[in-house]
Amino acid sequence: MPCPIHVRVQAEDFDIAAETTRMTAGRRDIGAVVSFTGLCRDEGGRLDALELEHYPGMAEAQIARACQEAAERWPLQGLSAIHRFGRIAPGEQIVLVIAASPHRQAAFDGANFVMDYLKTAAPFWKKEHGLDGKAGDWVSAKDADDAAFARWRR
Repeated sequence: MPCPIHVRVQAEDFDIAAETTRMTAGRRDIGAVVSFTGLCRDEGGRLDALELEHYPGMAEAQIARACQEAAERWPLQGLSAIHRFGRIAPGEQIVLVIAASPHRQAAFDGANFVMDYLKTAAPFWKKEHGLDGKAGDWVSAKDADDAAFARWRR
């Protein structure tokens, strides 16, 4: 049976428990569920919000392709990726990746692969808004994130 893949890009928050239940309800073949939730940090108390923009349509398609690649590389039985856009305050959720598999390592690897893709290659742009009311620069990709994703390409 092919791995069900669920991708959403949305302004609204998401419910981790509901998303996990959606993936696993009625399934008796799943032995492991790994989830990652990314939150907005306050960057040492100086950040009021993070503004995320995306390329509608393209973002969903590219994330779905990355999820499909993960499903081809590991024996996954479910994979979800939800990414928010808009203005997000510190402490709020930004991203959710859930991977299900018969065994834990495939679930960990599948979720990690998709998250590394989201951090480096998905068409999202981030701008910081400071507590001083000033909008900062658009945030550049970090070398560490690029290196993390590069390990999957070896």
